[in-house]
Amino acid sequence: MRPTVRAIDHASPRTTSAQPQGGPPAISLRGVTKRYGRELALHQLDLDIAEGEFFCLLGPSGCGKTTTLNLLGGFVTPSSGAIFIRGRQVDRLPPYARDVNTVFQSYALFPHMTVEENVGFGLRMARVERRERGRRVAEALAMVGLDGHGSRRPGELSGGQQQRVAVARALVNRPAVLLLDEPLGALDLKLRKRLQLELAQIHREVRTVFVYVTHDQEEALGLADRIAVMRNGLIEQIGSPREIYLRPRSRFVADFIGESNFISLGDRELMVRPEAVRISAEEGLIQGVVVHHSFLGNYTRVAVRCDGCDEPVLAEVHGKDASSVEGLTPQSRVWLSWDREAAVAIDDSEEEVS
Repeated sequence: MRPTVRAIDHASPRTTSAQPQGGPPAISLRGVTKRYGRELALHQLDLDIAEGEFFCLLGPSGCGKTTTLNLLGGFVTPSSGAIFIRGRQVDRLPPYARDVNTVFQSYALFPHMTVEENVGFGLRMARVERRERGRRVAEALAMVGLDGHGSRRPGELSGGQQQRVAVARALVNRPAVLLLDEPLGALDLKLRKRLQLELAQIHREVRTVFVYVTHDQEEALGLADRIAVMRNGLIEQIGSPREIYLRPRSRFVADFIGESNFISLGDRELMVRPEAVRISAEEGLIQGVVVHHSFLGNYTRVAVRCDGCDEPVLAEVHGKDASSVEGLTPQSRVWLSWDREAAVAIDDSEEEVS
């Protein structure tokens, strides 16, 4: 059965921001493919990342995001295609010959060295003069809020402090690009959220290109200037956090980023976010029956079973509007509606690669 319909909302045109704005890109990948034996990890990737951009590669395990980061860092070589950093082709250069540094989830600090020695290690290997090295190490530690911690060893620091040492060590060489491979993944939620703010502040100060790999959608939305959502070695969509969230181009992106309602109206499938759904006892676009509602502090969450929808439609009623649903009980019949611009037509076609 199809839902009872009063009117059909049509999605506004889909938008993307696949290209960075401004001058020449800091990073360009052209037709980059990576195979491991018969397994295709990355397929014909074309991507530009702008100078000073905080760019997130987001997706589930096995989507190709870490492979992309490793290609940029020089830890693996592409099977085909070319990689450019500030106009210089680097895809056949070793990691040390690229203007790139990497922060790993494990931090990879030397336990027998002090914090100062860890941060200054790359400068010492580059034979930077001792006084200059000391000045730059102190500057890097101050930038990550670790003044006065230089004489400690990593084992004397918290996980969050070790993460900041790893960032300082990566930035002290002043690379053109900083690669971050899920650097907050080993931390608890409260600390992770605090360090997200600190990373954003560090990026604003240094304006180095940050390429950040994560599977955490909230982390990507909170940090990135632009996000590339990846699946099966392909980029599903590139755009600003707002574009990715409000105008997903596929069911996969809509489902992966936040919670989504998928509603079939006629011959179209629409995606509507729960916070955009309104509930009324009298009129709306589709009708259904309440199956559950719960008070969650700053909003009330209502699940409504509608004909033609595989799952209950979720609505989040915030603020003063929450009083309008206080009297609802299971089996209450209600109407659901949303603003025209809140609905996105979903293209459920799949692109196969081999």
